[in-house]
Amino acid sequence: MPKTAIRLTLTAAAAAVALTASACGATSGSSSAAGSADSGKPLTGLRLMVPNSPGGGYDVTARTAAKVMEDAKIANSLEVFNLSGAGGTVGLARLVNEKGNGDLAMMMGLGVVGATYTNKATSKLSQTTPIARLIEEPSGIMVAKDSPYQTLADLVTAWKKNPEKVSVGGGSSPGGPDHLLPMQLAAAVGIDAKKVNFVSYDGGGDLLPAILGNKLGFATSGTGEYLDQIKSGAVRVLATTGAERLPSVDAPTLKEQGVDLVFTNWRGIVAPPGIPADKKAQWVKAFDSMHASQGWKDALAKNGWTDAYLSGDGFGSFLTEQDKRVADTLTQLGLG
Repeated sequence: MPKTAIRLTLTAAAAAVALTASACGATSGSSSAAGSADSGKPLTGLRLMVPNSPGGGYDVTARTAAKVMEDAKIANSLEVFNLSGAGGTVGLARLVNEKGNGDLAMMMGLGVVGATYTNKATSKLSQTTPIARLIEEPSGIMVAKDSPYQTLADLVTAWKKNPEKVSVGGGSSPGGPDHLLPMQLAAAVGIDAKKVNFVSYDGGGDLLPAILGNKLGFATSGTGEYLDQIKSGAVRVLATTGAERLPSVDAPTLKEQGVDLVFTNWRGIVAPPGIPADKKAQWVKAFDSMHASQGWKDALAKNGWTDAYLSGDGFGSFLTEQDKRVADTLTQLGLG
């Protein structure tokens, strides 16, 4: 995926991607999944789409959820597949075109919300069927092991001196969490957000080589997808962005270092429009059961994720609120 440098004095744009139902293999009205929400048998025939590249946060969360469901005998052979592009809006277009397909769902989060605006997507999250919010995750301010910035104070000093020279990488499109965080961080340390030189990568899997290769001043992303590199010392975390330290990462918070900012990302599941009520109930019950399992509790701890479970209509209301908040923020930055 080509990397795109973005200066906030310009309006971000991306080519609209139109997918037809035939090209997407739409299966409107599908009801092939065996088992039911109440049969007690594992569900089969379900598919979970990841709308960005392998190795990123959505991908890790989706594959973790699928394994927990299989281990807990909630679902058998839950297929996870990737359809990346345009900050997740290619996958969203696919999902919306699969109207009525109750055997398909999509992992998503704050990044997809923002991408629908910055990429001027014709498919909207308001068209989807909300299933569940799974987690919240603080982000990390990360550099390569041989970065000249040993501390957050070192980084902020250089960044304030020449904001446009210090490139900031993130695994999301403008409007996504990895973009919104450096804009808010810039404001918190006294830098004009419109001078931030943000470089967008399509997911954490694409961002990682740029961090390891020291091609960026610093990167902002969820730390859960880089834990192996963090533990090995290949990636250094200068700060985490939650209210409290992460048990899985040995790094102080922004607040501990005098920066008045707390920032968290979230991830959840949506299904196509117009799925039958029993199919929605099936998906919600499956994730309810997963959330209650010991396997999921272990996964939360291992990945440094914060439990933020919210299913059904409650998640729908949350999506509506998030959509408005992101739209307002992007309008202020000139990207809405």
